[in-house]
Amino acid sequence: MGETVQDSRFVRGDSICPTLGAPIYVAIAGDLAKVYARLEEDTVRFGTVHQDRSLPAFVMTDKLLSHHFAILGTTGSGKSCAAALILQDHQNGHVIFLDPHNEYAQSFGDKAELIDLTNLRLPYWLLNYEEAVEVLVSREGPYRDSEMAILKSAILEAKRIYAQKSGSVEHITVDTPVPYHLGTLVRCIDGQIAKLDRPDNTIPYLRLQSRIETLKDDARFAFMFSGLDVRDNMDESLSRIMRVPANGKPMTFIDLSGVPSEIVDVVVSMLCRAVFDFALWNTNRPSLLVCEEAHRYIGADDAGFGPTKAVLSRVAKKGRKYGVSLCLISQRPSELSIGILSQCNTLFVLRMSNGPDQEFVHAAIPESGLGLLNALPALRMQEAIVVGEGVTVPMRIRFDDLEPNQQPRSGAVSFAKAWRKDIVEDGFVAETVTRWRHQTREPINQSSM
Repeated sequence: MGETVQDSRFVRGDSICPTLGAPIYVAIAGDLAKVYARLEEDTVRFGTVHQDRSLPAFVMTDKLLSHHFAILGTTGSGKSCAAALILQDHQNGHVIFLDPHNEYAQSFGDKAELIDLTNLRLPYWLLNYEEAVEVLVSREGPYRDSEMAILKSAILEAKRIYAQKSGSVEHITVDTPVPYHLGTLVRCIDGQIAKLDRPDNTIPYLRLQSRIETLKDDARFAFMFSGLDVRDNMDESLSRIMRVPANGKPMTFIDLSGVPSEIVDVVVSMLCRAVFDFALWNTNRPSLLVCEEAHRYIGADDAGFGPTKAVLSRVAKKGRKYGVSLCLISQRPSELSIGILSQCNTLFVLRMSNGPDQEFVHAAIPESGLGLLNALPALRMQEAIVVGEGVTVPMRIRFDDLEPNQQPRSGAVSFAKAWRKDIVEDGFVAETVTRWRHQTREPINQSSM
């Protein structure tokens, strides 16, 4: 609903309601041009209006980013291309993109900083207590509570030992991001064992030590637990992740596809927490956190890693105060936390045929956009319903086309083409096994092994 004011601009809302029996007129091209006109300078074109493909569709940058937004739709509806299109035009931004399948980096070329297992560095001492428990403590069993208490005491002692070198041990808690040596942590646990009166109580201590040694020796966890040299490189790590300075690369894509499944939720929790805490202590440079497959981390139920859901909820509720915007991308909106999704004040809803998903979106969309929802199952590829603060009025749009080199790597494998010819063995299986063992999709030089 809206009206044209004295300067011929179309604005949302009505100051005068039509009376009963007032005539109704069909909107002509000029009327539509006023309704969907570009209202402010800081806007981004992302498509065309469904009713008239000659009319561009704009989104207002500040209202989109400062109030969070979500891109929802079934698999194959065009979510990835929609996300790439919306995020293209931000030259000096600070965008942190959690990419679980390494789809998006190629869309942005030299504007993207790609962080994967080959160059990811998240030192273990950045883990807070809950995250450290998830990584180091037994998931279940009679010794879990004992291991948690032992670990908390040992981490705090190890941090204080390291901090003493700088002459300051004030305000250090188990969650303070202060470096410490894994060897020191093991020795602190040994010190606790030495104080025991009964040797049969050493099981939880030995379990913790064994887990620490296992992680140090496992190549899959090298991005977090490798290296004997421990130094305070927190500013260096954050500068790279947050793109400060951007240096022509405003996008950081964090490829989570190679991160071991048992630790991926912890990595996401660490990254989201780092983004929020960085903004909390610095309000000068706003940033955008993009979470692909958001239903994996902020589900409607209690499944998953609690701290990840907690920090994303914190970003959704308080992020705008500190300059952190949130973008959620999901093909299963019915599995999302309604409390967190409700904080997204602009929604891009692509084709959706699943009943529960449609009902969920129906509950999340404001009343002014409900009339468009009947079109959800019939939307074509690249079409969407857009509602919320980022647009003038709810609208049905078609996203602009992306150049082939700007499209995410999200297409499905063609069975028809792949199955037209057989595979000549010639080391195919051996190379696959080698990549599997080295946890990489890139070709491996066998002669260097």
